[in-house]
Amino acid sequence: MAANIHTFSKKEKLCSHKVIDDLFSTGRSFVYYPFRVVLLTDEEQDIPIKVLISVSKRRFKRAYKRNLLKRRIREAYRLNKHILVPLLEKNSINIALAFVYLPVEIMDYKYIEKAMQKTLTGLIKRLSLSEDYENEQG
Repeated sequence: MAANIHTFSKKEKLCSHKVIDDLFSTGRSFVYYPFRVVLLTDEEQDIPIKVLISVSKRRFKRAYKRNLLKRRIREAYRLNKHILVPLLEKNSINIALAFVYLPVEIMDYKYIEKAMQKTLTGLIKRLSLSEDYENEQG
């Protein structure tokens, strides 16, 4: 992991077409509004988490709107990934993760950031790392 936790480097982005296909075909999916989260544990990764951010072209025809939303989601993830990444490293779990934006309107950054925090803490519970999380917080 990089010295600065608030980074989102190329290594952390999910780019492999094979892993993306596996993620959407066999991964677990659940909704933490405004995101649909798709999760796949991937043993072959060199880092704890790889992330994909998706905004539907069907819902947002204009590329500048999709790009705006992806920038907001990426920034919210970058600033809040410290909630999840240390626990994955501690338990040596590697996951591939996709955030799919669901609403048909453009949400402001504050809303997206709050939702990202809620999503990442929910993910901890889903991965049953909650006892570790509570020990770190308490």
